[in-house]
Amino acid sequence: MNADVIIKTENLCKFYRGGDIKALNNVNAEIKKGEVVVVIGPSGSGKSTFLRSLNLLEIPSAGKILFDGVDITDKKVNINVHRQKMGMVFQQFNLFPHMTILKNLTLAPMKLLKKTKAEAEEQAMKLLDRVGLKDRADAYPSQLSGGQKQRVAIVRALCMNPDVMLFDEPTSALDPEMVGEVLDVMKSLADAGMTMVVVTHEMNFAKEVGTRVIFMDDGMIVEEGTPSDIFDNPQNERTKTFLEKVL
Repeated sequence: MNADVIIKTENLCKFYRGGDIKALNNVNAEIKKGEVVVVIGPSGSGKSTFLRSLNLLEIPSAGKILFDGVDITDKKVNINVHRQKMGMVFQQFNLFPHMTILKNLTLAPMKLLKKTKAEAEEQAMKLLDRVGLKDRADAYPSQLSGGQKQRVAIVRALCMNPDVMLFDEPTSALDPEMVGEVLDVMKSLADAGMTMVVVTHEMNFAKEVGTRVIFMDDGMIVEEGTPSDIFDNPQNERTKTFLEKVL
């Protein structure tokens, strides 16, 4: 495996109802360090299933997933060790409502990375400052807007010092005016060299921030290339039809 490749899937399949529904059908993909890979496609095309398979939130029916050269689909592998290196941001924020923002951010680093309270809090405050929310450290999730909660969810993932960040439609549950603030944080991460895999309907983000775009349909990768390849000169009819509808 190429040393630059951090995630590789080989013939990845996910079947439901005894194989009647092929959510993923022989997906072969590589994600290199420092890339921002944006996955687009119609609803039900397998985008989120693909993303969630990368850290085994969805268990594949067949195929392999290599993360840093280790086949994490191997039953002998401790997936929790590898999950710590993959930050995950969902549509819903999944913050603990009874804890302050700071407590939400320091819980996992103290428990899993064995950081001291002071170390965990110092890092959390630095990251909150980076996303413009340092003054909300003592607030509770219910006191934050949707966009602020999603920025906190991104910081929570970053507090684990991940090698890769996975985003599953991180703006789709937000009011339109809050989308920009979350995308700005994601852009700054990309600029800083974070490896990212992003499932999104935000085509402008895919165009401006993506280093590579993957178009999925029917559980398969139909076409992939640079943003200009996909948006300006798509080769596949299904890609063209999809883009005509969304652009």
